[in-house]
Amino acid sequence: MKFISILILTLVSYFSFAQEEKNKALQQSNDLIFEANEMVGEDFVDAEKEYRKAISKLPSNAVGPYNLGNAYYGSGLYDEALLRHIEAVETASTKAEKHRAYHNIGNTLMKQKACKEAVEAYKNALRNDPTDEESRYNFALAKECAEQQKDGEGDDENKDKDKEDENKDDEKKDEQDQKDTGDENEDNKDQEGDDDQKENEGDEKDDKDGKPKDEKDNNDGKDPKNQNKKQQQQPGQLSPQQIKNLLEAMNNQEKKVQEKINAKKAKGPKVKAEKDW
Repeated sequence: MKFISILILTLVSYFSFAQEEKNKALQQSNDLIFEANEMVGEDFVDAEKEYRKAISKLPSNAVGPYNLGNAYYGSGLYDEALLRHIEAVETASTKAEKHRAYHNIGNTLMKQKACKEAVEAYKNALRNDPTDEESRYNFALAKECAEQQKDGEGDDENKDKDKEDENKDDEKKDEQDQKDTGDENEDNKDQEGDDDQKENEGDEKDDKDGKPKDEKDNNDGKDPKNQNKKQQQQPGQLSPQQIKNLLEAMNNQEKKVQEKINAKKAKGPKVKAEKDW
């Protein structure tokens, strides 16, 4: 009995110490974030360093990557902003934090003209806070943009088809021209043979008189082959497929969470939408 009491006291002391350390790390992390927020408009480089320090102090603090994502977004670094907001979603512990992160993911994707993916991001934002009118408004804009892009892709396909048909007509015309040229060459073959024979006779005559033959330039006239230039991706830039994969993974994860909540019949409290900490 005494041993059990000692064990319980030890465990309580351990968890109390762990919680105290976590609270301390949280305070340090938030202090660094506050300092970064103060300097982000004046010195982005130093602000970025402070944000990174805050994240390293407590990686589970979603405020760090979220605010760093906002700083990247404000500087036009949309790929970096997207990655940090995704990190904020993964570390978020409340529906309000997830809502804000998903909302800003949608904003970032809209800047990158990835409207279809932005629609999914705003959907997840509304799942975590159905009352937010700003997310709902942006969701409608993203849907309209996605529809326009879809129609544009259809027009491009029709243009490609017309171009392909035009190329086929050109190929047929070239084949006919080659055929006509071949027939013409056949008609002139005998005449060319006679001309060659006359030239050879003239050359032999020049040799006999001691005069040299004309020299021919050994120039095939071949142009160097053109090499296809591969478009290189900018460092840190995400491809459309990478963005799609990340959002699909988050969407599946969010659906699983919602299913668990519905199974337990637990309804989360409505939170007023805020897009910044």
